[in-house]
Amino acid sequence: MNTSRLVDPFQRPVTYLRLSVTDRCDFRCTYCMSENMTFLPKKDLLTLEELDRVCSAFIGLGVRKLRITGGEPLVRKGIMGFFEGMGRHLDSGALDELTLTTNGSQLHRFADDLYAAGVRRVNISLDTLDADKFARITRWGRLPQVMRGIDAALAAGLKVKINAVALKGFNDSELFDLVDWCAQKGLDLTFIEVMPMGDMGEEDRLDQYWPLSDLRAQLAERLTLTELDETTGGPARYLRVKETGQKIGLITPLTHNFCESCNRVRMSCTGQLYTCLGHDGMSDLRAPLRASESDAVLIDAIHAAIGRKPKGHDFDYSRQGVQGQTIRHMNHTGG
Repeated sequence: MNTSRLVDPFQRPVTYLRLSVTDRCDFRCTYCMSENMTFLPKKDLLTLEELDRVCSAFIGLGVRKLRITGGEPLVRKGIMGFFEGMGRHLDSGALDELTLTTNGSQLHRFADDLYAAGVRRVNISLDTLDADKFARITRWGRLPQVMRGIDAALAAGLKVKINAVALKGFNDSELFDLVDWCAQKGLDLTFIEVMPMGDMGEEDRLDQYWPLSDLRAQLAERLTLTELDETTGGPARYLRVKETGQKIGLITPLTHNFCESCNRVRMSCTGQLYTCLGHDGMSDLRAPLRASESDAVLIDAIHAAIGRKPKGHDFDYSRQGVQGQTIRHMNHTGG
Protein backbone atom coordinates (compact mmCIF):
# COMPACT_ATOMS: atom_id res chain seq x y z
CA MET A 1 0.00 0.00 0.00
CA ASN A 2 1.39 3.36 -1.07
CA THR A 3 0.70 5.89 1.69
CA SER A 4 2.77 8.72 0.18
CA ARG A 5 1.19 12.08 -0.66
CA LEU A 6 -0.73 12.36 -3.93
CA VAL A 7 1.39 13.86 -6.70
CA ASP A 8 0.45 13.56 -10.37
CA PRO A 9 2.87 12.70 -13.22
CA PHE A 10 3.60 16.41 -13.73
CA GLN A 11 4.65 16.93 -10.08
CA ARG A 12 1.45 18.76 -9.09
CA PRO A 13 0.32 17.87 -5.56
CA VAL A 14 -3.37 16.92 -5.38
CA THR A 15 -4.77 18.67 -2.31
CA TYR A 16 -8.39 19.43 -3.24
CA LEU A 17 -11.26 16.96 -3.62
CA ARG A 18 -14.69 17.95 -4.91
CA LEU A 19 -17.17 15.27 -3.91
CA SER A 20 -20.70 14.85 -5.24
CA VAL A 21 -22.81 13.16 -2.56
CA THR A 22 -25.97 12.80 -4.66
CA ASP A 23 -27.21 13.18 -8.22
CA ARG A 24 -30.61 14.35 -6.95
CA CYS A 25 -31.75 17.95 -6.73
CA ASP A 26 -34.92 19.78 -5.73
CA PHE A 27 -34.46 22.16 -8.70
CA ARG A 28 -34.42 21.37 -12.42
CA CYS A 29 -32.29 24.21 -13.79
CA THR A 30 -32.69 24.39 -17.53
CA TYR A 31 -28.94 24.47 -18.26
CA CYS A 32 -28.18 21.61 -15.87
CA MET A 33 -30.78 18.86 -16.21
CA SER A 34 -34.03 17.95 -17.90
CA GLU A 35 -37.32 18.35 -16.06
CA ASN A 36 -38.10 14.62 -16.06
CA MET A 37 -34.82 13.25 -14.77
CA THR A 38 -34.18 9.56 -14.19
CA PHE A 39 -31.93 9.36 -11.16
CA LEU A 40 -29.49 6.60 -10.26
CA PRO A 41 -30.69 3.53 -8.34
CA LYS A 42 -29.80 3.78 -4.66
CA LYS A 43 -27.54 0.71 -4.86
CA ASP A 44 -25.29 2.51 -7.32
CA LEU A 45 -24.61 5.37 -4.91
CA LEU A 46 -21.94 5.18 -2.27
CA THR A 47 -23.37 5.05 1.22
CA LEU A 48 -22.56 7.88 3.62
CA GLU A 49 -20.21 5.50 5.43
CA GLU A 50 -18.45 4.72 2.15
CA LEU A 51 -18.18 8.42 1.33
CA ASP A 52 -16.57 8.93 4.74
CA ARG A 53 -14.06 6.15 4.02
CA VAL A 54 -13.11 7.55 0.64
CA CYS A 55 -12.73 11.11 1.93
CA SER A 56 -10.72 9.94 4.92
CA ALA A 57 -8.42 8.00 2.58
CA PHE A 58 -7.88 11.09 0.42
CA ILE A 59 -7.22 13.23 3.49
CA GLY A 60 -4.69 10.68 4.72
CA LEU A 61 -2.94 11.05 1.35
CA GLY A 62 -2.63 14.82 1.56
CA VAL A 63 -5.97 16.34 0.53
CA ARG A 64 -6.42 19.55 2.55
CA LYS A 65 -9.65 20.95 1.09
CA LEU A 66 -12.93 19.12 0.64
CA ARG A 67 -15.89 20.64 -1.21
CA ILE A 68 -19.25 18.87 -1.07
CA THR A 69 -21.49 19.19 -4.13
CA GLY A 70 -24.45 17.41 -5.73
CA GLY A 71 -27.03 17.57 -7.32
CA GLU A 72 -28.12 19.38 -4.21
CA PRO A 73 -26.13 17.91 -1.31
CA LEU A 74 -28.56 18.96 1.41
CA VAL A 75 -31.41 16.86 0.00
CA ARG A 76 -29.53 13.64 0.79
CA LYS A 77 -31.00 11.97 3.85
CA GLY A 78 -28.62 11.93 6.80
CA ILE A 79 -26.09 14.23 5.16
CA MET A 80 -25.43 16.20 8.34
CA GLY A 81 -24.02 13.04 9.92
CA PHE A 82 -21.47 12.97 7.10
CA PHE A 83 -20.53 16.61 7.67
CA GLU A 84 -20.16 15.97 11.39
CA GLY A 85 -17.92 13.00 10.60
CA MET A 86 -15.70 15.12 8.37
CA GLY A 87 -15.44 17.64 11.18
CA ARG A 88 -13.08 15.28 13.02
CA HIS A 89 -10.47 15.86 10.32
CA LEU A 90 -10.77 19.61 10.84
CA ASP A 91 -10.35 19.11 14.58
CA SER A 92 -7.23 16.99 14.07
CA GLY A 93 -5.70 19.51 11.68
CA ALA A 94 -5.54 16.97 8.84
CA LEU A 95 -8.09 18.97 6.83
CA ASP A 96 -7.86 22.74 6.35
CA GLU A 97 -11.29 23.42 4.90
CA LEU A 98 -14.69 21.78 4.48
CA THR A 99 -16.97 23.70 2.14
CA LEU A 100 -20.29 23.29 0.37
CA THR A 101 -21.84 24.24 -2.95
CA THR A 102 -25.63 24.44 -2.72
CA ASN A 103 -28.69 25.96 -4.37
CA GLY A 104 -29.61 27.43 -0.99
CA SER A 105 -33.06 25.87 -0.78
CA GLN A 106 -32.34 23.93 2.42
CA LEU A 107 -29.90 26.30 4.12
CA HIS A 108 -32.55 27.73 6.45
CA ARG A 109 -32.73 24.24 7.96
CA PHE A 110 -29.05 23.38 8.11
CA ALA A 111 -26.97 26.57 8.33
CA ASP A 112 -26.38 26.39 12.10
CA ASP A 113 -25.57 22.66 11.96
CA LEU A 114 -23.13 23.21 9.09
CA TYR A 115 -21.29 25.85 11.08
CA ALA A 116 -21.20 23.56 14.11
CA ALA A 117 -19.67 20.83 11.92
CA GLY A 118 -16.82 23.15 10.91
CA VAL A 119 -18.06 24.56 7.60
CA ARG A 120 -17.11 28.23 7.28
CA ARG A 121 -17.84 29.01 3.60
CA VAL A 122 -20.62 28.08 1.21
CA ASN A 123 -21.13 28.74 -2.50
CA ILE A 124 -24.73 29.40 -3.46
CA SER A 125 -25.96 29.16 -7.05
CA LEU A 126 -28.16 32.15 -7.87
CA ASP A 127 -28.59 33.40 -11.43
CA THR A 128 -31.27 36.06 -11.02
CA LEU A 129 -32.91 38.29 -8.41
CA ASP A 130 -36.23 38.23 -10.27
CA ALA A 131 -38.65 35.76 -8.67
CA ASP A 132 -40.48 34.97 -11.89
CA LYS A 133 -37.29 34.39 -13.86
CA PHE A 134 -35.88 32.32 -11.00
CA ALA A 135 -38.93 30.06 -11.05
CA ARG A 136 -38.64 29.75 -14.81
CA ILE A 137 -34.97 28.80 -14.98
CA THR A 138 -35.01 26.47 -11.94
CA ARG A 139 -38.48 25.10 -12.86
CA TRP A 140 -39.10 23.91 -9.28
CA GLY A 141 -37.26 26.55 -7.25
CA ARG A 142 -38.68 29.54 -5.38
CA LEU A 143 -36.55 32.63 -4.80
CA PRO A 144 -37.88 33.59 -1.32
CA GLN A 145 -36.80 30.18 0.01
CA VAL A 146 -33.26 30.72 -1.27
CA MET A 147 -33.13 34.26 0.12
CA ARG A 148 -34.19 32.86 3.48
CA GLY A 149 -31.36 30.36 3.23
CA ILE A 150 -28.80 33.07 2.41
CA ASP A 151 -29.90 35.11 5.42
CA ALA A 152 -29.72 31.99 7.63
CA ALA A 153 -26.20 31.24 6.40
CA LEU A 154 -25.02 34.77 7.14
CA ALA A 155 -26.68 34.71 10.57
CA ALA A 156 -24.92 31.43 11.36
CA GLY A 157 -21.56 33.01 10.58
CA LEU A 158 -20.96 31.40 7.20
CA LYS A 159 -19.15 33.35 4.49
CA VAL A 160 -21.27 33.25 1.34
CA LYS A 161 -20.17 33.42 -2.28
CA ILE A 162 -22.77 33.69 -5.03
CA ASN A 163 -22.23 31.73 -8.24
CA ALA A 164 -24.18 33.13 -11.21
CA VAL A 165 -24.18 31.44 -14.60
CA ALA A 166 -23.97 34.16 -17.27
CA LEU A 167 -26.86 33.68 -19.71
CA LYS A 168 -27.50 35.96 -22.65
CA GLY A 169 -31.08 37.09 -22.89
CA PHE A 170 -31.77 36.00 -19.33
CA ASN A 171 -29.66 37.74 -16.69
CA ASP A 172 -27.47 40.04 -18.81
CA SER A 173 -29.84 42.90 -17.96
CA GLU A 174 -29.30 42.21 -14.23
CA LEU A 175 -25.51 42.45 -14.23
CA PHE A 176 -25.27 45.56 -12.06
CA ASP A 177 -28.26 44.57 -9.93
CA LEU A 178 -26.43 41.37 -8.96
CA VAL A 179 -23.17 43.22 -8.30
CA ASP A 180 -24.90 45.89 -6.19
CA TRP A 181 -26.97 43.38 -4.22
CA CYS A 182 -23.91 41.29 -3.38
CA ALA A 183 -21.98 44.41 -2.37
CA GLN A 184 -24.78 45.50 -0.04
CA LYS A 185 -24.90 42.08 1.65
CA GLY A 186 -21.12 41.65 1.78
CA LEU A 187 -21.07 38.66 -0.59
CA ASP A 188 -18.37 37.71 -3.08
CA LEU A 189 -19.69 37.02 -6.57
CA THR A 190 -18.48 34.72 -9.34
CA PHE A 191 -19.83 34.61 -12.87
CA ILE A 192 -19.62 31.30 -14.74
CA GLU A 193 -19.57 31.14 -18.50
CA VAL A 194 -22.05 28.63 -19.90
CA MET A 195 -20.59 25.90 -22.12
CA PRO A 196 -21.78 26.45 -25.73
CA MET A 197 -22.24 22.74 -26.41
CA GLY A 198 -25.60 21.82 -27.86
CA ASP A 199 -28.93 21.89 -26.07
CA MET A 200 -30.76 20.38 -23.13
CA GLY A 201 -34.13 20.26 -24.85
CA GLU A 202 -35.94 23.56 -24.90
CA GLU A 203 -32.85 25.60 -23.99
CA ASP A 204 -30.31 26.07 -26.77
CA ARG A 205 -26.84 26.42 -25.32
CA LEU A 206 -25.52 28.48 -28.23
CA ASP A 207 -28.31 31.04 -27.88
CA GLN A 208 -27.51 31.38 -24.15
CA TYR A 209 -23.77 31.91 -24.60
CA TRP A 210 -22.62 35.20 -23.04
CA PRO A 211 -18.83 35.53 -23.21
CA LEU A 212 -17.34 36.72 -19.93
CA SER A 213 -15.06 39.02 -21.92
CA ASP A 214 -18.21 40.96 -22.83
CA LEU A 215 -19.47 40.85 -19.25
CA ARG A 216 -16.15 42.17 -17.95
CA ALA A 217 -16.18 44.98 -20.50
CA GLN A 218 -19.65 46.03 -19.33
CA LEU A 219 -18.49 46.06 -15.70
CA ALA A 220 -15.50 48.22 -16.64
CA GLU A 221 -17.81 50.84 -18.17
CA ARG A 222 -19.13 51.76 -14.71
CA LEU A 223 -16.67 50.31 -12.19
CA THR A 224 -12.95 50.47 -11.52
CA LEU A 225 -11.61 46.93 -11.77
CA THR A 226 -8.23 45.65 -10.61
CA GLU A 227 -6.92 42.20 -11.59
CA LEU A 228 -5.95 40.11 -8.55
CA ASP A 229 -3.03 37.69 -8.60
CA GLU A 230 -4.64 35.18 -6.26
CA THR A 231 -5.51 31.70 -7.49
CA THR A 232 -7.11 28.63 -5.96
CA GLY A 233 -5.58 26.26 -8.49
CA GLY A 234 -8.85 26.41 -10.40
CA PRO A 235 -10.35 28.23 -13.38
CA ALA A 236 -11.45 31.44 -11.64
CA ARG A 237 -9.78 34.79 -12.31
CA TYR A 238 -10.52 37.48 -9.73
CA LEU A 239 -11.17 41.21 -9.91
CA ARG A 240 -11.40 43.77 -7.11
CA VAL A 241 -14.05 46.48 -7.46
CA LYS A 242 -12.62 49.75 -6.15
CA GLU A 243 -15.99 51.39 -5.50
CA THR A 244 -17.33 48.59 -3.27
CA GLY A 245 -14.24 46.63 -2.23
CA GLN A 246 -15.91 43.39 -3.27
CA LYS A 247 -14.24 40.55 -5.15
CA ILE A 248 -15.69 39.28 -8.43
CA GLY A 249 -14.61 36.00 -9.99
CA LEU A 250 -14.85 34.97 -13.63
CA ILE A 251 -14.88 31.28 -14.56
CA THR A 252 -14.44 30.35 -18.19
CA PRO A 253 -14.47 26.52 -18.41
CA LEU A 254 -12.76 26.54 -21.80
CA THR A 255 -9.69 28.34 -20.55
CA HIS A 256 -6.39 26.53 -20.13
CA ASN A 257 -4.84 29.15 -17.86
CA PHE A 258 -5.15 27.05 -14.70
CA CYS A 259 -4.03 23.61 -15.88
CA GLU A 260 -0.41 24.09 -14.82
CA SER A 261 -1.46 24.68 -11.22
CA CYS A 262 -4.40 22.25 -11.12
CA ASN A 263 -4.53 20.68 -7.66
CA ARG A 264 -7.99 19.13 -7.74
CA VAL A 265 -9.90 16.01 -8.61
CA ARG A 266 -13.63 15.32 -8.61
CA MET A 267 -15.52 12.23 -7.53
CA SER A 268 -19.11 11.36 -8.37
CA CYS A 269 -21.61 9.95 -5.91
CA THR A 270 -21.08 6.54 -7.55
CA GLY A 271 -17.35 6.54 -6.86
CA GLN A 272 -16.12 7.57 -10.31
CA LEU A 273 -12.98 9.70 -10.00
CA TYR A 274 -12.38 12.36 -12.67
CA THR A 275 -8.87 13.77 -12.62
CA CYS A 276 -9.65 16.22 -15.47
CA LEU A 277 -13.04 17.33 -16.77
CA GLY A 278 -11.60 17.90 -20.23
CA HIS A 279 -10.86 14.22 -20.75
CA ASP A 280 -13.12 11.18 -20.93
CA GLY A 281 -10.95 9.16 -18.59
CA MET A 282 -12.23 8.28 -15.16
CA SER A 283 -11.34 5.66 -12.58
CA ASP A 284 -13.76 3.53 -10.59
CA LEU A 285 -13.16 3.67 -6.84
CA ARG A 286 -16.40 1.96 -5.85
CA ALA A 287 -15.17 -1.55 -6.71
CA PRO A 288 -11.90 -1.31 -4.73
CA LEU A 289 -13.77 0.42 -1.90
CA ARG A 290 -16.20 -2.49 -1.64
CA ALA A 291 -13.59 -5.18 -2.30
CA SER A 292 -12.15 -5.07 1.20
CA GLU A 293 -12.80 -3.63 4.64
CA SER A 294 -9.16 -2.61 4.61
CA ASP A 295 -8.32 0.63 2.82
CA ALA A 296 -5.19 -0.80 1.19
CA VAL A 297 -6.89 -1.68 -2.12
CA LEU A 298 -8.69 1.67 -2.21
CA ILE A 299 -5.53 3.66 -1.55
CA ASP A 300 -3.64 1.82 -4.26
CA ALA A 301 -6.51 2.54 -6.67
CA ILE A 302 -6.42 6.25 -5.77
CA HIS A 303 -2.68 6.42 -6.45
CA ALA A 304 -3.15 4.61 -9.76
CA ALA A 305 -5.85 7.09 -10.79
CA ILE A 306 -3.74 10.13 -9.89
CA GLY A 307 -0.91 8.55 -11.91
CA ARG A 308 -3.12 8.94 -14.99
CA LYS A 309 -4.00 12.61 -14.43
CA PRO A 310 -3.34 14.42 -17.75
CA LYS A 311 -1.33 17.59 -18.11
CA GLY A 312 -4.25 19.70 -19.32
CA HIS A 313 -7.77 19.55 -20.62
CA ASP A 314 -9.07 19.36 -24.15
CA PHE A 315 -12.80 19.94 -24.36
CA ASP A 316 -14.58 18.34 -27.32
CA TYR A 317 -18.14 19.53 -27.95
CA SER A 318 -18.96 16.29 -29.76
CA ARG A 319 -18.71 14.29 -26.53
CA GLN A 320 -21.95 13.67 -24.71
CA GLY A 321 -23.12 11.17 -22.09
CA VAL A 322 -21.58 11.08 -18.64
CA GLN A 323 -18.73 13.43 -19.45
CA GLY A 324 -21.10 15.99 -20.95
CA GLN A 325 -23.27 15.84 -17.85
CA THR A 326 -20.23 16.32 -15.64
CA ILE A 327 -19.18 19.41 -17.59
CA ARG A 328 -22.70 20.81 -17.28
CA HIS A 329 -22.50 20.21 -13.54
CA MET A 330 -19.24 22.14 -13.35
CA ASN A 331 -21.04 25.05 -15.01
CA HIS A 332 -23.68 24.87 -12.31
CA THR A 333 -21.44 24.57 -9.26
CA GLY A 334 -18.44 26.63 -10.13
CA GLY A 335 -14.94 26.41 -8.68
